[in-house]
Amino acid sequence: MQEKHLFEYAVIRVVPRVEREEFLNVGVIVYCSAEGFLQTMFEINPERLKAFVCQVEIQELEERLTAFAQICKGGKQGGPIGLLPIASRFRWLTATRSTVVQTSPVHPGFCVNAQETLLRLFAQLVQ
Repeated sequence: MQEKHLFEYAVIRVVPRVEREEFLNVGVIVYCSAEGFLQTMFEINPERLKAFVCQVEIQELEERLTAFAQICKGGKQGGPIGLLPIASRFRWLTATRSTVVQTSPVHPGFCVNAQETLLRLFAQLVQ
């Protein structure tokens, strides 16, 4: 039997009008301490996004989501937050904020492989 590890994840959402609390899932971020894993996947479907909200700057949205990915990788390309320990980077990325890009509450689970879990959650919650 393969060993299971605790992991945490959050869904990345686009919230075009924060006051309305409507959102569209565009990505997932998964953190697994035991595997030293912190990674995000995102996908911007322009047609779906435009059906959801009339005006959206797709390039700006891509830049914000790319920043999430860079912070996950860590190092200088992730800016000051990218230099923090992996757990701190995950907590920063999933902190409550009132911007166009937000995350859901953090959810825990157990996995055998965090990469496979990321792919599964992305397929279930985004695609």
